[in-house]
Amino acid sequence: MAVEKNLITGSMTLLLLGLLSEKEMYGYEMIETLRERSNQVFELKAGTLYPLLHGMEEKGFLTSYEKEVGGKVRKYYAITGEGRKEFKKKQKAWEEYAGAVSHVIGGAVYGSI
Repeated sequence: MAVEKNLITGSMTLLLLGLLSEKEMYGYEMIETLRERSNQVFELKAGTLYPLLHGMEEKGFLTSYEKEVGGKVRKYYAITGEGRKEFKKKQKAWEEYAGAVSHVIGGAVYGSI
């Protein structure tokens, strides 16, 4: 079953900050990691990813640098201290939201509804 796009869009900053809190990554690596970890629910396109990354960089949540790997120059993104604070804040908000939804629908978050 396809997940509604607005549910995915609203959580993408949280997901990207979560990935980058684990390690520095380049764009395609983030796309593939999200796809794999979500069992193909998050099929993020480059045209969606890069504006999000640039916006987070402008807000001071990320920094970027270029690095040559295997003859290719890749742009890597790293979370900043401010980004870690934002991640914790969004993570807490998500936990509250998911818990509230679960209580309203009777705890059947992963069941067949």
